[in-house]
Amino acid sequence: MSQKAIAARVQKLRKFFNTGETRKISFRKKQLRMLKKAIRKNEDAIMEALYRDLKKPAFESYASEIGILYTEIRHVHWHLRSWARKREVATPIIHFYSTSAVHYDPYGVALIIGPWNYPFQLVIAPLVAAIAAGNCAVIKPSELAPATSRLVAKMIRETFDEDYITVIEGGVEETGALLKEKFDYIFFTGGTAVGRIVMRAAAENLTPVTLELGGKSPAIVDEDAHLPTAARRLCWGKFFNAGQTCLAPDYLLVHKKIKAAFIDELKKTIGEFYGDDPRSSRDYARIINEKHFDRIMGLLEGAKVILGGDSDRKNRFIAPTLVDNATLKDPIMNEEIFGPLLPIMTFAKLDDAIAQVNRLPRPLALYYFSKSVKKQKKVLAGTSSGGGCINDTVSHVGSQELPFGGIGDSGMGRYHGKSGFETFSHQRGILTRASAFDLKLRYPPYNKKVKLLKFLFRIIG
Repeated sequence: MSQKAIAARVQKLRKFFNTGETRKISFRKKQLRMLKKAIRKNEDAIMEALYRDLKKPAFESYASEIGILYTEIRHVHWHLRSWARKREVATPIIHFYSTSAVHYDPYGVALIIGPWNYPFQLVIAPLVAAIAAGNCAVIKPSELAPATSRLVAKMIRETFDEDYITVIEGGVEETGALLKEKFDYIFFTGGTAVGRIVMRAAAENLTPVTLELGGKSPAIVDEDAHLPTAARRLCWGKFFNAGQTCLAPDYLLVHKKIKAAFIDELKKTIGEFYGDDPRSSRDYARIINEKHFDRIMGLLEGAKVILGGDSDRKNRFIAPTLVDNATLKDPIMNEEIFGPLLPIMTFAKLDDAIAQVNRLPRPLALYYFSKSVKKQKKVLAGTSSGGGCINDTVSHVGSQELPFGGIGDSGMGRYHGKSGFETFSHQRGILTRASAFDLKLRYPPYNKKVKLLKFLFRIIG
């Protein structure tokens, strides 16, 4: 699509927004119901598209791309009216005969750019928040998941007025053209490198952004962890969607006293999940394309593989792989893996593990396994991450009451539930003063009023 055509499309959305229709709570709730109905109608088609793009198992597709949206829409629809209500706040006594309130206004026209790893959920979830806050939106699905991109475009076109919500498909050229337009909010999910490009483009128009990125999310397994449970939960979070999850544990820090036993548990768990030959498992996804396949396999150069490592480029298959004795100098520890490789490092003291985490940029998530509440508190106090879990992995993303987002290199901004509504809302502070009483102290000529002013502020301060 040309720059001119994109500009015309955005202008139509802005014209619709200016009618004020999207500000009505009844309108927003209706659109949320329509969206939920559209997802329900297209369930089979969504799972088929995800299978074509990623060979994603039906269970994983429904759990992470469909079911999670139902709970999000239900939660937002249920609470929307109370969230959108103006919030009365205290007014300083110096402004007596006045009231103060925070109004939640929509920004206007939002741009939502989605990734390829969860190509349906990660464009629709931000859309839920944008709709709830009263915005119009342009959706740009990932061209690397073409089947899902086409389905999203078809579903949105059949569900919403194109002047309200529209989808623009395409690749780098179309994304670049979109970023040249002036939007009122930009929501991007993807890699850090592209995130920087998006932020630079947003800066040109002083457009606020949310960046959902990634990073090297650590999993720390302490000596007092319940090893079988920790192994199951770690393997589930790591190898779900063949490791192509921004929240996936990116590397393992395991206490040296339990290292051998825990590795045995990991090997056992992988066998239980995917059998002796994961290639034949119906429950194991594939890498998105050959480019990413080659990148992931390149990370194994010089690595000590103790399980897995086998691959099939033609079928984009990489087995669940454990890499022992990883160091910060290894290629596998110098970028986000985004694939089914788990490098293993050890620690002797918890302080050492915390120090290791802090040597790398702040991650999107942190996972810590221990029975000790004292040590749990120590890890949380000594590290920084976008979010995380204690004695689990990834599950926090499914809680509508928890804000989700990154920090530092892993992103900025929050969404899900009320956090998503607030992200796509401008919090507008309004003071309303009565006309009947007018304090003349603030008006010129000031003469000797400064002494009285000082006295008043000393009283209230």
